[in-house]
Amino acid sequence: MLGVLGLISCSPSKKEPTEQKQPWWKQAVIYQIYPRSFKDSDGDGIGDLKGIISELDYIKSLGVDAVWLNPIYTSPNADNGYDVSNYRDIQPEFGTMADFDLMLSEMHKRGIRLIMDMVVNHSSDEHEWFKQSRSSRNNPYRNYYHWWNAEKGAPPYRYSLFDEKGDAWQYDSLTNAYYLHYFADKQPDLNWENPKVRQEVYDIMKFWAEKGVDGFRLDAFQFVAKDTTFPKFPDGFEKDFMKYYAMQGNLHEYLKEMNREVLSKYNLMSVAEGAGNSFEDAHNLVDEDRQELSMAYAFDGVDIPKRTGYNLLHFKDVFSRWDSAFAQKGWISIFLANHDQARMVNRYATDDPAFREAAAKMLNTFILSMRGTPYCYYGDELGMTNIGFEKIEQYRDIAAINGYKKVLNSGGDVAAYMADLKFGSRDNGRTPMQWNSSPQAGFTTGTPWLPVNPNYVEINVAKQDKDPHSVLNHFRHMVRLRKENPVLIYGAYQLLQREHPQVYAYTRTYQGERFLVLHNFSNQQAQFELPQPVAAQRLLINNYADYVPEGKTLLLKPYQSVIYRL
Repeated sequence: MLGVLGLISCSPSKKEPTEQKQPWWKQAVIYQIYPRSFKDSDGDGIGDLKGIISELDYIKSLGVDAVWLNPIYTSPNADNGYDVSNYRDIQPEFGTMADFDLMLSEMHKRGIRLIMDMVVNHSSDEHEWFKQSRSSRNNPYRNYYHWWNAEKGAPPYRYSLFDEKGDAWQYDSLTNAYYLHYFADKQPDLNWENPKVRQEVYDIMKFWAEKGVDGFRLDAFQFVAKDTTFPKFPDGFEKDFMKYYAMQGNLHEYLKEMNREVLSKYNLMSVAEGAGNSFEDAHNLVDEDRQELSMAYAFDGVDIPKRTGYNLLHFKDVFSRWDSAFAQKGWISIFLANHDQARMVNRYATDDPAFREAAAKMLNTFILSMRGTPYCYYGDELGMTNIGFEKIEQYRDIAAINGYKKVLNSGGDVAAYMADLKFGSRDNGRTPMQWNSSPQAGFTTGTPWLPVNPNYVEINVAKQDKDPHSVLNHFRHMVRLRKENPVLIYGAYQLLQREHPQVYAYTRTYQGERFLVLHNFSNQQAQFELPQPVAAQRLLINNYADYVPEGKTLLLKPYQSVIYRL
């Protein structure tokens, strides 16, 4: 009955938003750039700010409204910039502050906003704060980090996501103490319980806000608040560490303070990595009356795919639950990929050449037809795929390398680990942007920091730009469709025929207008029954140029994605 009701009922929601009153970021499409891998201007094999500047017209051509830029601050690069040694300067391999100022100015000229990545759960161990902190127990910066003096005995176990032993406490002989690092040992956690640390962070944010940036993405922020008595956690807690790490202590008070001090004063968009352990946690982060953040960025969706596959019903349920939980209040992000994931076409569909283009178009159509702010990761507008490394020596990611050491040292299943890595490694999503079919895909004239995927000759901007039916031009078409139809931004979402094993179907309804959206998530033809026929002339978008499903019984080709106006 859901399917019938979903198509016949046309009454608008009682609490439909009026788009004119909404903030810009609800209507925005955000394009994420991993700067090391986007475009190299000087031949050193590393993407840089001048490279981004040179491709701003391309970014504008996508129709996107904002760029989220992964960290560009000074860093020793233990974790590719997520270990910051100076928050007020630019990593030399990316360029200079003058390059940044020019980039921001040129973005704004094109109507593109900039969202900066703010990494303040931890700093680099080469940051001056940490150098001072470790120099003596009496140093004024000592309490900028979490220390456990060795004479108290071994500190209570804490799990580290990136440590090769999985231990988040690192012994430091200089002051005979341990420091805490939830990530790599070169990423010591900042002590947010110290008001001086918080003020330092707000001052850094003001520095960039004064330059004119439009928002911040707060890396690993749900982890910043900690119980500094460090009580013992139950044995095996690391299997569900989020329950013990996320949304602890005074986190919300810190965000309210940040909002008062910075976000509200500069009208900045804000989003934190992660949304806690429940819908209540997420609402507490982003509901307007809370005066904390702009939108939630939850991982439930990207945590679904596994090397062995995933269940489409589970996928539908996750996205439907999140939409339902935020239907009347708050706002969410919609994404299937980012710098911490492998390529979405491999994870959610297939890179089989017979289906890759249709699958990539389908996934982009899904992201851009759901309620919430879409985040689109560089290269996904082309259908870029996993590179599929075979040997650990090929990887550059600290998570992959230290994870391998941990499995090796603990006598784990190395073959299974390598198979999982080939499917899901972050390096898969960080290979250089594929601009054209020239050597190194037009990314660099030198040797790229990470190899270019060999399929760049087939998958690249230059080739797809000229093809009206390419993945790239389908992406542009879909962005335009979203912008021209507020129903795709604000419309109420209703799942149809949840039990269908192949097709993810839903309607979007807004101010008396209704769209029907169908995605075939399989490599087989799928049949979908409607209570009333749909006509070809009501079709708004279709990822197959030569086949239009119509009538009451729709036959969808493998990975076909269509939107109709009802």
